Amino acid sequence: MQITWPRRIEIALLMFGLCVPFLGIYPVFMMKLLCFGIFAAAFNLLLGFSGLLSFGHAAYFGIAGYVTAWLRLKIGLPTELAILAGVAASAMTGLVVGALAIRRQGIYFAMITLALAQCIYFFCLEASFTGGENGIQGVPRGSLLGIIGLQSDVSMYFFVLAVSVGVYLAIKQIVGSPFGQVLKAIGENEQRAISLGYSVNRYKILAFVLSASLAGLGGSLKSLVLGLATLSDVHQSTSGEVILMTLLGGTGTFLGPFVGAGIVVTLQEYLSDRVGAWVSVVIGLIFVVCVLAFRKGIVGEIAKQFRARQVSVS
Repeated sequence: MQITWPRRIEIALLMFGLCVPFLGIYPVFMMKLLCFGIFAAAFNLLLGFSGLLSFGHAAYFGIAGYVTAWLRLKIGLPTELAILAGVAASAMTGLVVGALAIRRQGIYFAMITLALAQCIYFFCLEASFTGGENGIQGVPRGSLLGIIGLQSDVSMYFFVLAVSVGVYLAIKQIVGSPFGQVLKAIGENEQRAISLGYSVNRYKILAFVLSASLAGLGGSLKSLVLGLATLSDVHQSTSGEVILMTLLGGTGTFLGPFVGAGIVVTLQEYLSDRVGAWVSVVIGLIFVVCVLAFRKGIVGEIAKQFRARQVSVS
């Protein structure tokens, strides 16, 4: 059986991921990249496949991080249960926000998500359990199932890598399912989906909750990787970053969000010491160039070129 080029790229990236600890690459940096990759993939499930633009997705990323960090540090809950609790908190928050936001469409939907996310930000700022501006620090990683210790950066990295691969495969399965096909139909032409008899609002809120849950998974992992949960995780700037990552990598693609997250996180990590605050300007310029030159994002344009080449060959 011939292996298609997307599958070859996936295998190559997986092999690279497995070799990262042995290539001298800082594992914490790669874990941060993967956490934001999960976040961007969750956002892309909403924007790229459902056509819903949320301006406040950092709320779910951050609230899960806070819940997981607090349960690990203050209660001593096992790592896997703390992560699940963080994901559940994001899902419940997404259910409330989604139920209110899907009553409107387009820019009105986006602005409602932004307004409610700002409410969540101020809640996290004032709530006692979040630590206010200091956040929650010194979060222990614990162990997995009480057997595999996660204090080592290498063991924690492989855990985060496994979760990232699982999220990637799960999103592919979701999009390829009948449920995912309806979401794509809603994103392309909502009125046509309504005329076909689909309960559009029910599908949209399910997509919103699912996206919020996966975003929360990324936030929970990030709080364990870095050992802290801060206000920056729920800030509007983080919502802007995930939009940038998704558009840069390519909306409606599977690898695009991870590629976009890799570019943004790498630039922030390695340029901040050299250019300081100008790193935002550099990222902005790169984004403008990519939008003008690659309308479908980096991965989207590469896929388009491959499809065009296959058509010309055949």
